[in-house]
Amino acid sequence: MAACFLLLLFFVQTIAEKRILLNDPDLIQSQIHALERKVEDVVAKNTDLSTKYTDLTTKYNDLFAKYNTLLTKTNDGGVFVRWGRKDCPGNNTELVYSGFAGGSWYDHIGAAAEFVCLPRDPDLTSKFTSSYAFMYGSEYDTSDFGHENGDDLPCSVCRSTVHSSVLMIPGKSSCYDGWTMQYHGDLVAGEYQNRAATQYICLDEHPEALTAGQRNDNGKLFVPVKAVCGALACPPYHNDRYLTCAVCTKLY
Repeated sequence: MAACFLLLLFFVQTIAEKRILLNDPDLIQSQIHALERKVEDVVAKNTDLSTKYTDLTTKYNDLFAKYNTLLTKTNDGGVFVRWGRKDCPGNNTELVYSGFAGGSWYDHIGAAAEFVCLPRDPDLTSKFTSSYAFMYGSEYDTSDFGHENGDDLPCSVCRSTVHSSVLMIPGKSSCYDGWTMQYHGDLVAGEYQNRAATQYICLDEHPEALTAGQRNDNGKLFVPVKAVCGALACPPYHNDRYLTCAVCTKLY
């Protein structure tokens, strides 16, 4: 009984103390201040979140603008020559023009090195009377490409509508990761015994010949390129093995 009485007395005292505390103005004021501080913390956090949201929105708009700029730049497109063909390979490309492969005479010591793709509708002039260089047509200098020695080469200038970077990879018939194949074929250049310098270009794997261009007039000549071991590491290369090539494009 005594224990029950003491327990009842303890509950009565506790309730009385709580009533006193609830009626204590200092306590109420401190609780109000605590609530005010919590409200201030919530407002501060909300302001911080709003600032972060504004920053994220600004960054998103900046990235979106850069993306649109990138799309605009890619619309400029990369340009490449498809040697040995009158058309472009498809694959998001468009034909700029189709023409004739040309360059300097194969044995002139002052010859220009590069191959060029000449248009079918030239604008010519006769205003010069001084020294001059020459422009010849280009010919297959071997029957290994499926055409007779002396057959003339077509070419086409192509523009990618989605990719801005263009790369010709000698010795590969495929593109590396991230690059898109435009065409592949055989690496060609001028014959090594000729005096005129040339350059390495990529002849399409299915080359064509120009109509009515079968006469062997020489000019700028195409022959396949083979590896020579020594300074060139073998393996991976092999002596007297011919090199392939690939023309690849990339977004940027």
